[in-house]
Amino acid sequence: MKYISTRGGGQPKSFEEVILTGLAPDGGLYVPEQLPKFSIKEIASWSTLSYQELALKVISPFVDGAIPEQDLEQLIAKSYACFRHDDVAPLVKTGSNEWILELFHGPTLAFKDFALQFLGNLLDYTLEKRQQKVVIMGATSGDTGSAAIEGCRRCNNIDIFILHPHERVSEVQRRQMTTVRADNIHNIAMHGNFDDCQNMVKASFSDQSFLPDGRQLVAVNSINWARIMAQIVYYFWASLKLGGPDQAVSFSVPTGNFGDIFAGYLAHKMGLPIKQLVIATNQNDILHRCISDNDHTTRPLEQSLAPSMDIMISSNFERLLFDLYDRDGAAITQLMRDAKVGSMQLSDSALTNARQLFSSFRCDDKGMVDLIRETHQEVDYLLDPHTAIGLAAARACRTDCDTPMVTLATAHPAKFPDAVKAAGYPRDPELPEHLADLFEREECVTTLDNDPLAVQAFIASNISV
Repeated sequence: MKYISTRGGGQPKSFEEVILTGLAPDGGLYVPEQLPKFSIKEIASWSTLSYQELALKVISPFVDGAIPEQDLEQLIAKSYACFRHDDVAPLVKTGSNEWILELFHGPTLAFKDFALQFLGNLLDYTLEKRQQKVVIMGATSGDTGSAAIEGCRRCNNIDIFILHPHERVSEVQRRQMTTVRADNIHNIAMHGNFDDCQNMVKASFSDQSFLPDGRQLVAVNSINWARIMAQIVYYFWASLKLGGPDQAVSFSVPTGNFGDIFAGYLAHKMGLPIKQLVIATNQNDILHRCISDNDHTTRPLEQSLAPSMDIMISSNFERLLFDLYDRDGAAITQLMRDAKVGSMQLSDSALTNARQLFSSFRCDDKGMVDLIRETHQEVDYLLDPHTAIGLAAARACRTDCDTPMVTLATAHPAKFPDAVKAAGYPRDPELPEHLADLFEREECVTTLDNDPLAVQAFIASNISV
């Protein structure tokens, strides 16, 4: 299988080439030339598989022999061995045909572990084979950073530099990054917001001349195809647990960068019967405005109690647009130029096609806090703020009560004690045992201005020999 850029430039790349790069040379994102397709009968035959066995079925066609199947099976097994629940991604019922898919049982308590545990092992395997050293540079709104550090910190051939917006992530999120001590890990608290961090990363990928000879940047943000690929699996998993594929299932996904819900879209395109995908946003609602009103104008970013969704530039939305515009790279290039100056509008046909599967909803801090309180009182279940926004969207947008509606629980509530306390919960939610001493650990972080020269100079001077 080969991979192509959403902007139509360059030559198709192999799986190995794509995971070791970030953006395509033309600024686009890599997507498969064609998606694997599974029949209903084939999907149904997977109903008794473990999560790891199912992951092998879903992921193998994308790898397409680039890794021997036995090695790929071992990489997948290693990636999910550290999850704390036997089901890896358990389902919890919260209402009539309403479910929460808990994606926070990995080492850093967030859904990013599903992709980044796998990506870390994949990179370690590939770099050892190639005898190559690389530099990971990533931006995080809170969860990607800790998951990337946890997934990659034992890799001998990687130096890791993670940028997070200074004082705009929760304390638990920050400490999960800054208390991991290793010579190859560097945390940068950058003045600005997440979009500033993400723009810094994109600019650095476009011009890597600041790196020493023989080194290249590798992406761990969801611009890396392997991230999206690994997330497709849990849509199949949830569907099979709820009677799929014989009946369709709907999903509500808290999203900022559009990667997680794009994985659901791909699952649908690969043959999984999905009736509805709900885009759940907080007050930084550019995706909701785009789907509901064709309004993709950028607005000042607002700091919220759901910081992982405080994003205005959703990188992976470009991958969906590529399909909505019949994979016309030139059209996407122009759209992205329009988006950069805040004036992007979708064509009538693209918007109509998107609305056939996607609906959207905006939930602000007050609505989110109210739902955390109500859910805890009514069913004794504690939501994190992002999952609460997802559940609010699921209930607001649901079109069919006979179809199971699954909200993706993207993080453990203990990561966001401020939101939980605002909802009236009497104490900080308890961290799992492996993080019980998190607030006692020493932090190591460097604070830098939003200045490419300063950030790139820091990276260049801290790369291991």
